[in-house]
Amino acid sequence: MTQPASDTPVRHPAVRPDWLARHREAALEPGLPIIDPHHHLWGEARGRYLLDDFLVDAASGHDIRASVFIECDTAYRTTGEARFQPVGETEFVVEMAERAAALGGPRVAAGIVGFAELTEGASIRDVLEAQIAAGRGRFRGVRHIAAWHPDAAARGSLATPPPMLMLQPRFREGFAQLAPLGLSFDAWMYHTQIAELRDLADAFPETPIVLNHVGGAIGIGPYATRRRHVMAAWGAALRELAHCQNVHLKIGGLGMRLFGFAMHEREAPPDSATLAEAWRPLVETCVEAFGATRCMFESNFPVDKAGFAYGTAWNAFKRITASWSAWERAALFHDNAARFYRIAS
Repeated sequence: MTQPASDTPVRHPAVRPDWLARHREAALEPGLPIIDPHHHLWGEARGRYLLDDFLVDAASGHDIRASVFIECDTAYRTTGEARFQPVGETEFVVEMAERAAALGGPRVAAGIVGFAELTEGASIRDVLEAQIAAGRGRFRGVRHIAAWHPDAAARGSLATPPPMLMLQPRFREGFAQLAPLGLSFDAWMYHTQIAELRDLADAFPETPIVLNHVGGAIGIGPYATRRRHVMAAWGAALRELAHCQNVHLKIGGLGMRLFGFAMHEREAPPDSATLAEAWRPLVETCVEAFGATRCMFESNFPVDKAGFAYGTAWNAFKRITASWSAWERAALFHDNAARFYRIAS
């Protein structure tokens, strides 16, 4: 399984509740239905964020109907064959989901995206079948992070897989097992690697793929002073990728240090108008490339919680789309996630 490299001490900024408490704002348009298609749950080792913590954030006044849990290397089994240990994460999240169902409110982890070591090739199928069984009807797909860059200063992901992971024959043998089992793939990489995903999507047009976090437009390290160059290269790569009709795009994750906005370094948390101004060029580029039917807004909490509150992020997305049509907004906030992850309304 992928491990952080010793030469890249990448860490997400810490969540500071006292700092976040310095700014609060009411939810805009509280009746607009939302499915949050990207959040994590994890224990103390990474800064506790469990069901109760997510429910507090979700109770920010927005109409959060359901959510999708995305793998984050948490609660793995500590015994048994190593290749099956990630199934423990799915078992852990199902317990959280069932607790949430008993409480009422948002359908937390209505979809679960877990991990399986796809570089094992075709033999990974039994692990995928175990994940499906453990998910009790919630398991939807796999994320296998491919984010790699030769310059450590440009890296913004905790994982450091080998270069050109998605082009490896053994990875593709494992990837080929997804569609026959009705599973999708969550992709996470930097904008410098999007052409590799285009190649993968072309090779497997029957596999639903969703690219996380707007495709990782790097704004740190050697790219920190080259935003115009990055925007041009990233936008062109997205437009090429959008030709693959099986690929969708998540819009969010912009609180990560990778993007260079550094909201977590401000004296006080940003308000939604500030976030909307910063994010608008990226959001509009994404939707221009993929259209309103293949994009979905995401929270990426608790990672993005280091830079702003949950409700503030959704307010920012609502501000950006205030002049859009009702069907476009319904698609990006709810309908596309429901369709991609097969979440019944």
